[in-house]
Amino acid sequence: MPVSKRQLAEFEDKHAWQIPFDTNPRHLAGPGDARHVTHGLAAAGWTRTSDPLNPHMVLTSPGHPRYRLQYEPAPAASTWTLQADSTPYWYASFDALVPAEVLAAVTDALVFPPPQQQPNPWQAASAADWRRDTPDEAQSPDGMCRIGLRTLGADRPPAWRVETREPGYDDYDGPVLWRAWFSDHTPAHLIAAFVTALTDTAPLQRGMHDRTAHYSVVQQPSPLTPAQVVAAHTTRLDALRAQARADRRRHHLNTTKAPAPPNTAAAPLRH
Repeated sequence: MPVSKRQLAEFEDKHAWQIPFDTNPRHLAGPGDARHVTHGLAAAGWTRTSDPLNPHMVLTSPGHPRYRLQYEPAPAASTWTLQADSTPYWYASFDALVPAEVLAAVTDALVFPPPQQQPNPWQAASAADWRRDTPDEAQSPDGMCRIGLRTLGADRPPAWRVETREPGYDDYDGPVLWRAWFSDHTPAHLIAAFVTALTDTAPLQRGMHDRTAHYSVVQQPSPLTPAQVVAAHTTRLDALRAQARADRRRHHLNTTKAPAPPNTAAAPLRH
């Protein structure tokens, strides 16, 4: 399901009239444009396997293991769910106010080869000056977003939960703005991709009237032009498309290698 010229033109038209605003911190930036996610997966060869006329959407990856991204629209609690048809099974879920660019970091990491050494997700949080009060939790400088490990059992690896809340009062937490959840067995490089994108101090671009997660978010006119925002999007799609093409070539070569010649050595004589 390649991204068509019409779809790219619609993305360009939407952003052409918007004045981009640098928006920080990322956990309060709001959802942004979901096409950061869907265009990226389409460029990598994922296909829509749900009814095109149904707002409920399912995108499925090619090859094996097979991955599935599901979007479930709801008036108050839309969610994204990413699942792996693999052993062991894992899944991740993301509320509607998770920035699309942060979710796209996870789906992009599924397209590109995983690193030889699994990264430590805590390193990105520490590098961005997120507070580590305990070994199993990191907190944003404004105190509104927390990354934490949740133990599920003695014989299971922990799960990761990311939660952004309104400021609390005394010992009480404020209302939840959004949550993200990574089940046990989720590959560490996917969690690291999410944490790295979330804690990055570089601003996200939002239009003047785009929805944000909280009124305390900081916005100011961006030095980027609308054309530069669109160009960055298309450059990323080109990279994902090239990676998917390289993977298909590699798979084709691996499955079409000439079989080894038969053993023609003469059998030993029997006496």
